[in-house]
Amino acid sequence: MSSGGHDSHIPLKTYFNILVALLILTVVTVAAARVDFGAFNTIIALGIASAKAFLVLGWFMHLKFDDKIYWVMFGTSIFGLVLLYFFSVLDIYTRIMQISPL
Repeated sequence: MSSGGHDSHIPLKTYFNILVALLILTVVTVAAARVDFGAFNTIIALGIASAKAFLVLGWFMHLKFDDKIYWVMFGTSIFGLVLLYFFSVLDIYTRIMQISPL
């Protein structure tokens, strides 16, 4: 049975390289958690997590080798998540400003 997708053969060496990259990024995550970057802690953690997610989505879930429409759907969902986060932060900020204006 054919799944209708592309049958791209990825060499085993590529999987090992991605595994090594994920392990290195995990060590970087642990090291970054031990250092206080102040207001940038969350941004650094999200950046490292995004890099790991890109590797997993791209190669282990074969998104890199699939149709571009899947990238569009993925990007749209991430955009929706960022938009939801932005409006949540905006709501919290406006509520704080109503309680104690600067």
